[in-house]
Amino acid sequence: MDGCVTTGVREEVDAVYRAESRRVFASLVRLLGDFDVAEEALHEAFAAALERWPRDGMPANPRAWLVSTGRFKAIDAIRRRARFEAALPELGERLERAESLALAGPGDEVEDDRLRLVFTCCHPALAASTQVALTLREVCGLTTEEIAAAFLATPATIAQRIVRGKARIRDAKIPYEVPSIADLPARLEAVLSVIYLVFNEGYAASSGESLTRPDLSAEAIRLGRLLVQLLPDPEVMGLLALMLLQESRHSARSSTEGDIVLLEDQDRTRWDGTLIAEGKALIERAFQTGELGAYTIQAAIAAVHSAAATAEATDWPRIVALYDLLRRAAPSPVVELNRAVAVAMRDGPAVGLPQVDSLLGGGALEGYHLAHAARADLCRRLGRADEARASYTRALELARQEPERRFLQRRLRELG
Repeated sequence: MDGCVTTGVREEVDAVYRAESRRVFASLVRLLGDFDVAEEALHEAFAAALERWPRDGMPANPRAWLVSTGRFKAIDAIRRRARFEAALPELGERLERAESLALAGPGDEVEDDRLRLVFTCCHPALAASTQVALTLREVCGLTTEEIAAAFLATPATIAQRIVRGKARIRDAKIPYEVPSIADLPARLEAVLSVIYLVFNEGYAASSGESLTRPDLSAEAIRLGRLLVQLLPDPEVMGLLALMLLQESRHSARSSTEGDIVLLEDQDRTRWDGTLIAEGKALIERAFQTGELGAYTIQAAIAAVHSAAATAEATDWPRIVALYDLLRRAAPSPVVELNRAVAVAMRDGPAVGLPQVDSLLGGGALEGYHLAHAARADLCRRLGRADEARASYTRALELARQEPERRFLQRRLRELG
């Protein structure tokens, strides 16, 4: 076969892998009932695609082809091994029964498989840290190294959590399904937390060369939309609104060279008005219920920013008032830090700086680079160059994302 054609098909397979592999994996988990068997079937399916697609051409529905191929590859493997392992015939029978299931088309059952997998990974039988690690690895495809970097843990620790989580799901026979409407509210908090963590890793990658990972933020938004359809709870709507409003600023958050553009310096004409309108409509629906949770309040803060035509026109008193609500709904050092920055924008850096210093003095934010960067900016605005330089240097020591590091280095150069 012509080398250029083969190379072209390989690039297409790679593109399908990037776009579809975790959806294919989620469907295989549902059909095969086992994480490791599904993972092996996934790789077998893509290996078959590399072999057959150059010869037979790209199928009309690559995802369905991969799910079907992976399923039959797994069944064949079980049959070959069944004579050696006593436990496998039962699994083989279960897999063969799966052959009678009609494969759902795109946008139908297959589209819901990742949501099923999210609820499985976030089952209350699993520890919270395991829920997060398992979801990011199995649903979103992050490596153990990426998850470890995001949560300040070692790759070995994350790997152990994932292994224990899989074993717990297998041993407890946790089903791969979205819980019933009656059980859904009790399971919701963990799922919302994980979806937002996935979004945050896409919106502001914890490490690496890129400021963002659009594949992760898009996947989190897709899961959020599915969840709103399934359960239009005010906090579900609030989370989706928050993600949409933050994502609306995506194209304005970095320069053509990949450097950070601060919110106050962004070209607001590049913000996505469609996402903003959708987010605001969701906030209105959530507020009408009278139940204000942490995600809804954070979304309302993002909406205030989106309503300002310029940074100077931002309604900072309104934002501080919303942070006052948020600190009661979900108190945390990071919420206090963000409120202190908002106070500095409302009343001046001389008022906000003591609050930031108090938070850093408490120790909870000592390892958080954005806290040191916030202090540095307030000192810079007050003309306290030596203190600003020291805080920017500390933030630089802690930052792991290259665009953030370049921004901090630029601020240091500007200070001389």
